[in-house]
Amino acid sequence: MSRIGRRPIPIPSGVSVSIDGVRVQVKGPRGVLERSFHPDMEIVLRESDGRKELAVKRPTDQPRHRALHGLTRALLANMVTGVTTGFRKELEIEGTGYRAELQGKALVLYVGFSHPVRIEPPAGISFSVDRSGRLIAVEGADKELVGLMAARIRAVRPPEPYLGKGIRYAGEQIRRKAGKAGAR
Repeated sequence: MSRIGRRPIPIPSGVSVSIDGVRVQVKGPRGVLERSFHPDMEIVLRESDGRKELAVKRPTDQPRHRALHGLTRALLANMVTGVTTGFRKELEIEGTGYRAELQGKALVLYVGFSHPVRIEPPAGISFSVDRSGRLIAVEGADKELVGLMAARIRAVRPPEPYLGKGIRYAGEQIRRKAGKAGAR
């Protein structure tokens, strides 16, 4: 049995879960997340000792069902974590004159182009920029959407290997290359 799939997901107080066949809705203080799962996976909400928890069961030991078992459990756990504490991705801007700022809810990047790049946040996502304009934080309840928006911001100006200029994830190591050796 899947090590991840067989672990139950504890439901904290203040979070409600409704299961309608293959559709699961999780409501919490940070919002509402809804997702459809594979019809072969059985999602059960059970209560024991006054604690609620979600469990995922699979019909067979086929490789496909074993893979779906762990995936389903991980997605459900991310939904519960998202509506309680949320997710956050941080990005750093490196380069002379490169900076970011907020205009309303939109993120505006000045990263060496002839024009500023404006990125509008989708519903459920918020951006924040520190005072120096070099650290960007993407926050939201949906882990997948937070990661997608962070990747889109990074793709505007990915870090280059010679000078290291560009937008990178916080803590990301950029493999640096040596420049030209020069004529002898």
